[in-house]
Amino acid sequence: MKKLENKVAIVTGASKGIGASIAKHFAAEGAKVVINYASSKVDADKVVKSITDNGGVAIAVQGDVSKVADVLNLFDETKNAFGSLDILVNNAGIYLYEPIEQVSAETFHRQFNINVLGSILAIQESLKLFGENGGNIINISSGASNTPLPTGSVYSATKTALDAITIALSKEFQGRNIRINSILPGVVETEGSQTAGFIGSEAETKLVATTPLGRTGQPDDIAKVAVFLASEDSAWITGEKISVSGGLYGL
Repeated sequence: MKKLENKVAIVTGASKGIGASIAKHFAAEGAKVVINYASSKVDADKVVKSITDNGGVAIAVQGDVSKVADVLNLFDETKNAFGSLDILVNNAGIYLYEPIEQVSAETFHRQFNINVLGSILAIQESLKLFGENGGNIINISSGASNTPLPTGSVYSATKTALDAITIALSKEFQGRNIRINSILPGVVETEGSQTAGFIGSEAETKLVATTPLGRTGQPDDIAKVAVFLASEDSAWITGEKISVSGGLYGL
């Protein structure tokens, strides 16, 4: 039997990168997957097609997780399509590295609204759809939450906040059979890191040189751990921060 057979999962920010990989791995393990995307409909549809072409079940739902109305619609569409929810992956996020002198109220609030508020809004709605068997929440954080890098003060702060939410809610959910954990990726090759010019840069070379496993991560490296946390293989794990960074951000 597949590890996520007949489970229903929402993956936010799943049109590409880590989110897309998680969605595909979930579907391969039997989950029915809701692909949330903010603007990349073409990419989201490609993820859905990849899943359905391989015999899986998936739908795409547009929505900016920082907007209440969009989050409500995301969960309404999930309920209409599948009736309930078992797994929520808060993967939608943005990052902006800039010197402290350049941080503006706009860039500050945009990062916190998507990375932190968006996750809270999604968690609130997920609680309404989790059934009698409880539920499972996975927050995609970052190794930068434990090891902030220069010019990344605001981004790192958002991920530290997300980890604090994970730990606090694991205690708040006591007795409700709801598990919640954070995954802290290291340097991962995605469309975003390529577009930003990081992949192939001197900065990447330096970080890989200090990574014990000696390479940049791939989205599949994160997705496999997400499957583990979403499945019964991790039934006694909650409130944890799990670093998946090739050893770069060992706790």
